[in-house]
Amino acid sequence: MAYRVEMFFSYNLMTGLCSTMRRLFSKSWVFYIVLVDVLDCLESMYGCHLPVVPINGYLRQPGDLVIGGTFPVHVDRSYTVNTFTSKPEDLKCKLLDLDNYQKMLAMMYAIEEINKDPDLLPNITLGYQIFDTCTVLRRAVEGTLWMLSGGKESIPNFQCERSGIFAGIVGDAASTRSALMAHILGLYRYPQISYFSTSPTLSNRKIFPSFFRTIPSDVFQSQGLANLILHFGWSWVGFLASDNDYGQLSLQTVKQKFINAGACVAFIETIMTGQANGNAPHIVKVIKESTAKVVAVWASKPDFLPVVEELARQNVTDKIWIASEAWSTSNILSKEKYQHVLMGTLGFAVHGGQFAGFKDHIYSLHPSKAPNNSFIIEFWEDIFSCKWTNHLNLDDGTSNKTAHDCTGEENLRKSMLKVEFEITFNVYTAVYAFAWALHSLLHCQPGKGPFHNECANILSFDPWQLLHYIKRTRFQTKDKTNIFFDGNGDPPALYDIVNWQISSAGSLEQVIVGRYDSSSTDGNTMRLDHAGIVWVNNKTMVPTSKCSSSCSPGFMKVAIPGKPICCFQCVPCPQGQISNETDAVNCLPCPWDMWPNLQQSACLPRPIEFLSYSEALGIILASIAIFSSVVPLGILGLFIHYRTTPIVRANNWSLSCLLLISLCLCFLCSLAFIGYPQIDKCLLRQVTFGLAFSLCISCVLAKTITVIIAFKATKPGSQLRKFTGVRVSYSLIVFCLLIQVSICVTWLSSSPPFPEYDSNTQSEVIILSCNEGSPTAFWFMLGYLGLLATISFIVAFLARRLPDSFNEAKFITFSMLAFLSVWISYIPASGSSRGKYTVATEIFAILSSSWALVVCIFVPKCFIILFRPDMNSKGLLMRKNCG
Repeated sequence: MAYRVEMFFSYNLMTGLCSTMRRLFSKSWVFYIVLVDVLDCLESMYGCHLPVVPINGYLRQPGDLVIGGTFPVHVDRSYTVNTFTSKPEDLKCKLLDLDNYQKMLAMMYAIEEINKDPDLLPNITLGYQIFDTCTVLRRAVEGTLWMLSGGKESIPNFQCERSGIFAGIVGDAASTRSALMAHILGLYRYPQISYFSTSPTLSNRKIFPSFFRTIPSDVFQSQGLANLILHFGWSWVGFLASDNDYGQLSLQTVKQKFINAGACVAFIETIMTGQANGNAPHIVKVIKESTAKVVAVWASKPDFLPVVEELARQNVTDKIWIASEAWSTSNILSKEKYQHVLMGTLGFAVHGGQFAGFKDHIYSLHPSKAPNNSFIIEFWEDIFSCKWTNHLNLDDGTSNKTAHDCTGEENLRKSMLKVEFEITFNVYTAVYAFAWALHSLLHCQPGKGPFHNECANILSFDPWQLLHYIKRTRFQTKDKTNIFFDGNGDPPALYDIVNWQISSAGSLEQVIVGRYDSSSTDGNTMRLDHAGIVWVNNKTMVPTSKCSSSCSPGFMKVAIPGKPICCFQCVPCPQGQISNETDAVNCLPCPWDMWPNLQQSACLPRPIEFLSYSEALGIILASIAIFSSVVPLGILGLFIHYRTTPIVRANNWSLSCLLLISLCLCFLCSLAFIGYPQIDKCLLRQVTFGLAFSLCISCVLAKTITVIIAFKATKPGSQLRKFTGVRVSYSLIVFCLLIQVSICVTWLSSSPPFPEYDSNTQSEVIILSCNEGSPTAFWFMLGYLGLLATISFIVAFLARRLPDSFNEAKFITFSMLAFLSVWISYIPASGSSRGKYTVATEIFAILSSSWALVVCIFVPKCFIILFRPDMNSKGLLMRKNCG
């Protein structure tokens, strides 16, 4: 008990002494460091601490300010089963990764370059502590605690090394390891800048307050890849993602944006990283059976490799692959045996800025320049497939047993080493972000500092003070790339769009064909060189990936029940409607004065149809009407010339002349139905027709009655003698005509005809016609004509056997019979005809019925007058009467 009390007293005494001396020597940093090292040793002697864990796999270089770095230089480790019956073996890293080793070299190169720059951090030397995490979470934690403890032992809450002020850490590569490190570093507010961790969760400032990164979040990449897919019009796409946060979170982001844009997901498959084959056979089967030509993949190159192996084995070559940045520049997947599968791949790659001298720096490496650096020895052995016999044998059982000895004469410039600039540039800019933040801290003006107007001391600042400057750092690299962090610690999203093409040497290479920049000032975030893109099988035309072929103009999309909205049928637009775009959802009706073309892709002006004088039908009917009107006039002239002959005098000479004039008017009234239907023409044409025919039929009726009266008046004592004059005939004509006039006046005053555009009767044309206003009035007028004709027919039929040589009653009977037949036939004919043919039907009826009267009544008389003058004599007439 006394020993414990003594230890407690000694520990508290040393702790108090440490604090007092630190305050006393805070302004003399040389003595301060020496003293504090002594005190720290005393603290470690008397303080309680965990068992010491051996630290290996690191590099360090002293400096006034020290920046830490974590890199998975090795990507595999030894696996041992711990039974805990003996001390567990230490973890051994193996399988050096050349790309990750170059990232580590980029950090060392950046620090060396900064130290040589007299304008950046003058009189301040940067050092580094670099740790190999070996893709293991445990190593990431060990490395973080090791660097926080000063680079000797991993002692939580203690910093036992005072060779330089620890500024923060550049790392790690994987989001999971970075998140674990960020939890620890966030406790002390030490800045952490990752170069390859893309998980969106790391942008949460409440959980990771001191985390930054020089690679964009997967949110930006997912949105960019979704925009890339939609840019080419691919609406039927399959998705493939690994079963970790990287794959699943990215998948959810791009899927949502994809669906919101109206596109469809053909399938979603997950790469099972816990299985040896990654579930590749099932995935390839789904890809082969799907009609989707485009497949987007979110997975790392090791996770995607089993699927590519299976695709190559089954010779799947007709797909377009959309690559995430995790495998878009993979050297492993660019091997010749995968060319036929991955050629034409399009993807996002981290923008690889150029930093001059880095390639020469790598080519200048040699083990002799760093004899204690085991990393460079492994690097040399891996590049040249040789072994260093004068160095510690680090054989892990995976090296080539037949490798020859390394001579040191090998030349890196002649090797197959490919210098990688994409992610190494992110490491480079991460180091410079630290340097510029420290530079701002160094040049803080006294009295104007951000900490209550005070400035921090460059050699004794607190981590949170540097964090303040990192949040606000903004600089431009030598290749004019702007580097800064937003409120979540993310940089502007800048990606190169790469296309996998066959080079002139026959190898598969990634060619930059565009760029995606979320910070573009003109709003054009994506720029593509379409001419530079080569698709599957060296095709230059953009392939299509749709569930259903596009519906051409004139068709509309109709969803297929049970299928996604991208799967549809193409149905022709209904009559009278059009679609003037591809994949139209609905068809649109044309305006009333327009009609779809044959393809139903555009509306064309509908021609206006009416019976005009410029078309053949109008010309023929007008010619017939004019010629026909001349015939009654010719007969009238003939009658006037032979007016003294018995045959003319015996058939009421004056009525015959009036009848011939009315027939001429009947022929001419048909001309009012031809031509553009104007208001005055519509008002007069039917009225003219009705009055002309009323006059004509009234004359026929008067002639018939006159014949009967004349025959009856010849009997002795007949009272009909007083009705044999012309007064009775004209009175009858005027009476019949007045009735028709009253009908027409009533019609015109109550509901007059008017021009009308009919767009419904015939879909292809607009019919311009005269609307009769009142169909009742029209048929009443036509019915009155039928009544007059019927009466005339009956009267003539009864008088047909009267004994008169020149009795024309039988001719009137035939004429009225023909007249009635024509107009009775007109009724169904007019109902079945459309447009201008309705008008033509009425004109035909007018001409036909008029000709019936001319032929039946006057042609026989003209024949006798012209060809049988012997029958045109009074003697013959008297003999007939006597007989």
